[in-house]
Amino acid sequence: MKPLFASALLVVAFTHAASAQTPVKPKSASPAARPQLQTPADTANDMAHADRLSIQSDLAWLGLYNGAINGEVSERMVSAIKAFQKDHGAPRQTGVLNPKERETLSDAARKLQDNVGWKIVSDPQTGARVGLPTKLVPIIVSDPNTGTKWSSSSGAIQVEITRRKEAGATTAKVADSERKANSRKTDYSVVKPDFFVLSGLQGLKKFYIRGQTRDNEVRIMTILYDQATDGTMIPVSVVMSSAFNPFPGNTTAQNGPTRKKVEYSTGIVVGTNGMIIADREATESCGSLIVQGYGNAERIADDETRGIALLRIYGATGLKPLPIAASAPAKPTAFVTGISDPQSQGGRAAVSTVAASSMEGTLSPDLGLGLSGAAAIDSEGKFTGMARLKPAVVAGPTNATSSQAVLVSADSVREFLKANAVLPAAGPSDAKASVLRIICVRK
Repeated sequence: MKPLFASALLVVAFTHAASAQTPVKPKSASPAARPQLQTPADTANDMAHADRLSIQSDLAWLGLYNGAINGEVSERMVSAIKAFQKDHGAPRQTGVLNPKERETLSDAARKLQDNVGWKIVSDPQTGARVGLPTKLVPIIVSDPNTGTKWSSSSGAIQVEITRRKEAGATTAKVADSERKANSRKTDYSVVKPDFFVLSGLQGLKKFYIRGQTRDNEVRIMTILYDQATDGTMIPVSVVMSSAFNPFPGNTTAQNGPTRKKVEYSTGIVVGTNGMIIADREATESCGSLIVQGYGNAERIADDETRGIALLRIYGATGLKPLPIAASAPAKPTAFVTGISDPQSQGGRAAVSTVAASSMEGTLSPDLGLGLSGAAAIDSEGKFTGMARLKPAVVAGPTNATSSQAVLVSADSVREFLKANAVLPAAGPSDAKASVLRIICVRK
């Protein structure tokens, strides 16, 4: 879900600490003249939309938030944050996550996503986009005329995407029809001009339905599950509802988040002949691809699975490749070295090093913009992989731009270089001397 969102921690702190002393005011001062503390809602509104979206998604995965995952601030969102803080023993429930709480929330949500196999997929039969707990519903049956059904082996959990033509269809008419079908007993109903949601009991199973109409076509997602699976399926149904996009059309959702027209990332020098590895997505579809200080670069190979691109600059001298040859096993990642986005460092191009740790391919904390493609180094100065900012799968609008930091392992990098006939360098390493800023300019 989550994915988040730069968005390194997806968190901001109170502008005024709650523990600060209230300034002494003359008795004649009016209430309007007294300074006002920033509310949790104010703090949330100061955050990037993608950050709010990611927090809502993570809270929903923990069953604490059951509203629309749309990035809009609400009392429900603030209450969910307070509930999370109370559950995790915070002495005060402020409604604003500190960095440690945000990291804990993100880790907990990610584990739940992994447990159910959460993925956003396109249904080839209906064209709808849907978030699926793929590990819970591995059996797939498709019908080119009506849609697709996913289910567990026992049938305890079922997800169905259907479509049908219906002249004069409106959400109100379709909702009423769905309410009466299959002897359903509806206990929750929301009908809006552009969508409807129903939930309740269908026989001995619980149901959750979300539908939409467009141009006399109806597309509906129906979730059925045994009541014994409530603990898992209630939050899953909430996130599936927000992720469901019945008419995605030709939006950027099908191809992932829209990339910036000018995108900054980091490259790692791997050869004195101008060879550089970089993030594949950050260097894709560039009208101009520039290595700052060296001029234009050519992208000569890429690996979609690993997310690596191989660039080359010609005529460059003085390059210092980073040794990535295999030796003794590397220790857990301790530092990520790269060049942050110029906006985060006053227009400069200074190399920075961020303390980080890796677990199951995910880096923590998340990295800032510009560090995608940076070098991950262990405590002994040994290369452990390439860091990437990967769009996170959140339970919200499918064109959301939240991201999470992941690690492309050193072994994967070595295999990629071997496949492209690049001989890894050896010798002492100096990560700060081996990273360069990459600038992708898109039309």
